[in-house]
Amino acid sequence: MTIIVLDLTVGSRLPLADAIEIAALAQDTGVTAVRLLDGGPEDTLDTTTVAAYLAGRFPRLRCILDAPTSHNAPYNLARRVLSLDRATAGNSGLVLRAGDGDETSLAAVPEPTATGRPGRWAEYAYVLTKLWESFPATALLGDQSTGVFAEDSLIAPIDHEGRFYRVKGPLDSPSSPQGRPVLVADARDEVDWADVAALADAVVVTAAQVPRAAVRLTEAAERAGRRREDIALLGRIEPEPGAVHRTAGELADWAARHCLDGLELGTTGDRDQLREVVRTLVPPLAPASAPTLRHALGLPEPIGVTP
Repeated sequence: MTIIVLDLTVGSRLPLADAIEIAALAQDTGVTAVRLLDGGPEDTLDTTTVAAYLAGRFPRLRCILDAPTSHNAPYNLARRVLSLDRATAGNSGLVLRAGDGDETSLAAVPEPTATGRPGRWAEYAYVLTKLWESFPATALLGDQSTGVFAEDSLIAPIDHEGRFYRVKGPLDSPSSPQGRPVLVADARDEVDWADVAALADAVVVTAAQVPRAAVRLTEAAERAGRRREDIALLGRIEPEPGAVHRTAGELADWAARHCLDGLELGTTGDRDQLREVVRTLVPPLAPASAPTLRHALGLPEPIGVTP
């Protein structure tokens, strides 16, 4: 299986009309997922809104949206992403970016002096996962004959209280066909490998980080009680304009040599460059199809996380 994730920054750099064209091409060529980057309100459109719009137009397109901890309360973000995941039948994910706090959480933060973006990321990721698991799909009965909507014994608050967040839960809607949205870490945020291995479904590393990434992830996964295969490792590269037709084989060899599960095409150019990348580079890499994003990334069914 070849995993190909395509970066899109929709806004001033790539207008929505151009993004629609690239999304259609990505769906047709079998791109595993598009990653909607968050560059800030002045540069990009809200990634959740863009993901929902593109998913409505292109039902076979999988979307992974970026969102920072900054200005996003965990409950609100968990609910937003889960709604998208259910609407897309389990074909959505989230790259949680390490940042600062939000006004809602800061008003009730257990430790007002707590700092450190990597630590905040880890606690936020844990809260997201527990919230996504708080209302399992099996709890939704919808039995008209008995008048029972849901089995409330299966729905439980998470009662989380940590250094950065106090979250009661549960969510008010059930999980999606893939169990819960795929949670992705970005190694550029300098999050701890132990936290990545314990909490994330996938991690994206830069080309400079690739040589040691598989070893570090394997060691961290073993310490966390997980298998290396439980976490997708993606190497992020930036194809050069005009040269992508020469790189497909080289990229496949590079990914295999460094035990990568797939590639993220970090193209930062305009519509023409994106069109060239998708048309020329993606088909030779032959991305595999699957019913959900989790399956497309080669991941097992979610089994929960531990504190």
